[in-house]
Amino acid sequence: MFVESIKTPGLAQLSYLIGDGNEAAVIDPRRDCDDYAQMARQRGCRITHIFETHRNEDLISGAPILSEITGAPVHHGPNAAGDVTYADTVREGDTFTFGEMTLKVLETPGHTDDSLSFAIYDDNFGEQAVGVFTGDAMFVGDVGRTDFYPDRAKEVAGCLYDSLEKILSLGDQAILYPAHGAGSVCGDNMANREFSTLGYERDNNPMLQIRDRDKFIDRKVAEHHEQPPYFRTMERLNLKGAAPTRRVLTPPALSAEKFDQLCDNAVVIDVRGISAYLGAHLPRSIALPEDMIPAFAGWILDEQDELLLVAESSEQAEAAARHLARIGFDHVLGYLDPALPGWAAAARPFDSVPVVDVDEVKARVADNGEQWSLLDVRGRNEIEEGVVSGATTIYIGHLPQQLEQLSKEKHYTTMCASGARATIAASILRRAGFQHVDVFLGSMGAWQAAGNSVTQ
Repeated sequence: MFVESIKTPGLAQLSYLIGDGNEAAVIDPRRDCDDYAQMARQRGCRITHIFETHRNEDLISGAPILSEITGAPVHHGPNAAGDVTYADTVREGDTFTFGEMTLKVLETPGHTDDSLSFAIYDDNFGEQAVGVFTGDAMFVGDVGRTDFYPDRAKEVAGCLYDSLEKILSLGDQAILYPAHGAGSVCGDNMANREFSTLGYERDNNPMLQIRDRDKFIDRKVAEHHEQPPYFRTMERLNLKGAAPTRRVLTPPALSAEKFDQLCDNAVVIDVRGISAYLGAHLPRSIALPEDMIPAFAGWILDEQDELLLVAESSEQAEAAARHLARIGFDHVLGYLDPALPGWAAAARPFDSVPVVDVDEVKARVADNGEQWSLLDVRGRNEIEEGVVSGATTIYIGHLPQQLEQLSKEKHYTTMCASGARATIAASILRRAGFQHVDVFLGSMGAWQAAGNSVTQ
């Protein structure tokens, strides 16, 4: 009997290969799903079933693709917002066996109406559950978000409370296998580890300490989570099933000449680190460091955009293309090789973005000039903890849609918590034609480290 977890970096998504003997199942596979079949072969198993805990919003499911590869049926919960065309519907109490392992279906709505959890039992040892795959209902240190049905906010929060009680009734001994870890957009306060037990969570998970159902509902309704536009694309694709990713995800290497020819009709994404971008980048390119693609590409890019990458290596270009494919951005035309040095050596233009430190920002705040503005692009929860006096606040994800609120005649200094999101924001402004832009490197971290005050 075995349980193997497969983590998707960036999205912090967790999927699982489970089984016993020569039979195996996969829970919540990602779109690039060859790994699961390979892992099963290494164990001498064949994949006989594929389970989905819910219709994902933050990534494309690999279930229909893996089903094509293996011939295994896909099982999904009832009450999805539409027909999941590639899956059979399973319900409370349905069971499946894999050697000496039994999997039992639990309906656990709240995060979504179709949410399921899967309890597993070892038929040779006792009658209690060995573990439970909770999807997005329960995490290590947190519970699932319930904001996808705003017109039913209290109802679905109450459903999640009841679902958590059902999961906890499996017993303190059961190992918790969540669908996401720390860094996922599906929760705010997940612990930075991927293992726990229901007993430990019962005693230490802050949300599980709220034993009054009405208070739990009030807490969930008061939460604020962002919903990137690409969530709608994920929901649509995860009803009908997305096409497989390309077998080779490394984009073609393009010469400076070929890259330049394609620039007019494509969006140029610079996936290098922020320091590299600030120092030198292609005009009108967007800074989107490779490890930040899962969090922000869905706010900035359109599903149909053709993309060109500026990367430091083929490995970095491949990693960027893989992140993009997992959330539905497939039109990567290639990457610039040999990156910025080759571009500059060919006498082609490049830009840079100035950076300013805490003393300069403090002086500008004190001067209070009408032609300068500090633009804070952090999230609402961060803003509520305090802002620099006089700063304009626009969440980075909303910035592309709210550029008309800003005057191109003004000078903007972008800031966030450290400078990374601020650099992305500066690139969005520069691409839109804002000429007077710099980045507060260190941002709120530097501001507070220097002993400066914030306003609520």
